[in-house]
Amino acid sequence: MSAIAVEPSKRGPGALQRGARRALLLALGLVALWGLWEAYRWLGIREGWTWPIKVNDTNMPEISTIWHAFGQSLQPDGPPLRHYLWHYSLFTGKEALAGFALGAIIGFLLAVVLAHSRLLRRGLLPYIIVSQTVPILAIAPMVVVVLGNLGLDGLLPKAIISMYLCFFPVTIGMVKGLRSPDPLQLDLMRTYSASQAQTFRKLRWPAATAFLFTSLKVAIATSLVGAIVGELPTGAQAGLGARLLSGSYYGQTVQIWSALVMASLLGLGLVFLVGMAERLVLRSQGAPP
Repeated sequence: MSAIAVEPSKRGPGALQRGARRALLLALGLVALWGLWEAYRWLGIREGWTWPIKVNDTNMPEISTIWHAFGQSLQPDGPPLRHYLWHYSLFTGKEALAGFALGAIIGFLLAVVLAHSRLLRRGLLPYIIVSQTVPILAIAPMVVVVLGNLGLDGLLPKAIISMYLCFFPVTIGMVKGLRSPDPLQLDLMRTYSASQAQTFRKLRWPAATAFLFTSLKVAIATSLVGAIVGELPTGAQAGLGARLLSGSYYGQTVQIWSALVMASLLGLGLVFLVGMAERLVLRSQGAPP
C-alpha cells in the first residue's frame, strides 16, 4: 500500500507576531527619527546652517526638551501642559471626525453617481479636481466669516473645512473602486438579469471596499489638517490650532513642537481606527485575518 505524503499547510504568522513586528518597526522608526533630528540639529548648530531655517535651541530644541515640556505647568500650581494638550486634542478630534463623516458621505454618494454615468464623470470630475487646487488657507477664513454671518459658529465651520479637504480622496478612490470589476464580470451579471442595485451589492461594492478604506485613511488625516487650519482664523480658545497660534504669538517654540507631536499622535490614532474598521469589514467579507 503506497504511502501518501501530505505537505504540511503553510500558515502565516499569527496576529500576535504581526502586532509585535509592527510595534518593533514603529519603535525603530521613532529611534531613527530621533537620531536624524539630533544629528541634523548638532550639525546645524556647529556649521551655522540658516536654510531652510536657522538651526538653534529655539527653532529646533532637543527631543528631551520637548518631552519634558509635556510635564511642565503653564501657570504656577496649574496642571501640566499634557493636560491642556489632551483636552485640545479631544476638541480638534471632534471637529475632524465631524468633517470626516460629512466628507466621507458626500464623497461616497458622488462616487456612486459618477461610477454609473460616463457623462457626469466627464462633466464633474474636472471641477472636483480643480476644487482641490485652491489653497485651504484662502478658503478657511471665507468659510468662517460667511457661516458666522449666518449665525453658524462653533464646531460647524471647522467641520465644513475638514469636509472640503477629505471628500476628494473618497470620491476619487471610490470611483476607481466601483469601476474596477472586469467588463466580463459585469456582462455576467447582466446575463443573470441583475439590477443595478444587485450588481452594486454583489459585485461593485466588494470590489471597491479596499479602495474605500485606502481613501478613508487619507481622508481622516486630511480632515485633521482641515480642523487645525480652521481653528487658526477664528481665534479659537481651544483646539490644537489655537495652541499652535498661541505659541507662535508668544514665541513658545517648545510648546508649538509639543502641540505638533500631539497632533501627530492624534492622526496616528485616527488612521489606526480606520484600519481596525477595514480589517473588520474585510473579515466579514471572507478575507483571511
